[in-house]
Amino acid sequence: MTTTAEPGGSGAPAAVKSAVRTVQLLEHFASRPGLHSLADIQSDLSLPKSSLYMLLRTLVNLGWVETDATGTRYGIGVRALLVGSSYIDGDEVVAAARPTLDRLSDDTTETIHLARLDGTSVVYLATRQSQHYLRPFTRVGRRLPVHSTALGKALLATHTDEEVRALLPRRLEAVTEHTITDRDRLIEDLALVREQGYAVDREENTLGLRCFGVAVPYRTPARDAVSCSVPVARLTPGHERGIKAALFAARDRLSVVTRRM
Repeated sequence: MTTTAEPGGSGAPAAVKSAVRTVQLLEHFASRPGLHSLADIQSDLSLPKSSLYMLLRTLVNLGWVETDATGTRYGIGVRALLVGSSYIDGDEVVAAARPTLDRLSDDTTETIHLARLDGTSVVYLATRQSQHYLRPFTRVGRRLPVHSTALGKALLATHTDEEVRALLPRRLEAVTEHTITDRDRLIEDLALVREQGYAVDREENTLGLRCFGVAVPYRTPARDAVSCSVPVARLTPGHERGIKAALFAARDRLSVVTRRM
């Protein structure tokens, strides 16, 4: 069994190289849907080609990786879906939030998300589709940049400015022409989020879509948030006020049901 060297002599167990490579490979596939050639995968991950091939064949045999008819192109396998579903099914917050998400969906008639902070991203844990024909595309497991979403900004606002600076680079990715790409400007926006109690994504992640988000304060700093997304074309001042009120009510209900988690 090959292990990586112990960094800094901290006493923590050394990482098993094959396990690290397996996780790297699966995360690579998760972030790049579709099928990929061995050469492309090797180029992206910079792993030895022979070791990569053996790892891929092992994962194919176990059902974690799938191939095309020629057996030369690879992608994520169905067993990864089973593990992802198990995480959602076993999460106490997701289970406790279901009635609140249903009510929030009914109250706003718009698309609702429950998401969790994961590094510099937010990951959708649950969604409720809009009742309107014009609605955004959503799916559980979708990963979005923390700085370009109402969900992410609501969560970042529960951290100190110093923690945000440590987490994010000075220049941020531009998802749309409206994305805040300067970290200091984002921190200024977070001060407003703390003051008003909610965050707004003003077409910063998807053109034509405005989102409002609130953090669920059962932990400090918060790790989960709820949002409501609405097409700009359908957003009137009255509808916006109703969405904000419904989000605050949902946050208060979730604070009660998640208090001991």
